[in-house]
Amino acid sequence: MTQGNKIAWDDTVLPFQLDASDIRGRVARLDGVLEGILRQHDYPEKVEALVAEMALLAALIGQSIDLRWKLQLQVQSDGPVRMIATDYYGPTDAGEPARIRSYASYDADRITDAPAFDQVGTGYFAIMIDQGKGMTPYKGITPLVGGSLSACAEAYFAQSEQLPTRFQLSFGKSSTPNEAEHWRAGGVMLQHMPKASPFAASGEGSGDLLRAEDLVDGEEGENWRRANVLLDTVDALELIGPSLPPTDLLLRLFHEETPRVYDPQAVRFGCTCSEDRVRQSLSIYSSKDIEKMTTDEGRVTADCQFCGAHYDLDPDTLGFEAETASGS
Repeated sequence: MTQGNKIAWDDTVLPFQLDASDIRGRVARLDGVLEGILRQHDYPEKVEALVAEMALLAALIGQSIDLRWKLQLQVQSDGPVRMIATDYYGPTDAGEPARIRSYASYDADRITDAPAFDQVGTGYFAIMIDQGKGMTPYKGITPLVGGSLSACAEAYFAQSEQLPTRFQLSFGKSSTPNEAEHWRAGGVMLQHMPKASPFAASGEGSGDLLRAEDLVDGEEGENWRRANVLLDTVDALELIGPSLPPTDLLLRLFHEETPRVYDPQAVRFGCTCSEDRVRQSLSIYSSKDIEKMTTDEGRVTADCQFCGAHYDLDPDTLGFEAETASGS
């Protein structure tokens, strides 16, 4: 089903569980979200691919956080792509859309013809959860490993959370009749909730980092392996194509595992920047510092890296020594 050029299940995350296997998961489809993120920038295609993958991971992981919480995925590296920051904001109220924003910092002259993941070099993948005012944010990191950002996320869940987790993602440029070429993304996340794992307690596993298969054994391990074999049969068109709704995809992949679906979560591109936030960030500076930030035209300007919003401010209204009220 489509709505004009928009597919009805675009920009949604569908949570599900496999009753026969004690496995939960999500199916995500992104279209307008990626358009909102990428149209703000003129990224090289390799950078666009990394940003699209991060946004898709944020949608799949973020669906489980509570209302008004914030999830941030971040990559820091010594490669051509120095940083990718992706924020997922939980809905403000039940039934409302979640919001995603993302941007990347990179050195254009260092981008190569190598695969997208090779552009991030050595560094770390981080997951942070902010539960709101008065709560200590949670942060966990893992090395950039495995040949993809999704492999980094799998390593994070195995190492930091002891949760066997698997992602199967597809993303790329798509074009249809009467529609300009644009990025689309789709993916499935599986997560097993084991009662306990002997490896989680001992720190043993495969090499220095735990893997999903290190965390389950016996019947749980067999269930996990079976679900992964079934997930491996999915193809890219099934993940991002227009003809297979997420519910039908789950039945095609996991009909013997008794899939149960829940209400889908809508996601939208959205930024939280504002003039008030810019002013707050500048409130720690003295008038001398503000003077150094002032342009030859006598203004202080700031641009949002996420959405491209431009702020043009009177320097006399900024900093803790402001001479003029901001409203005047």
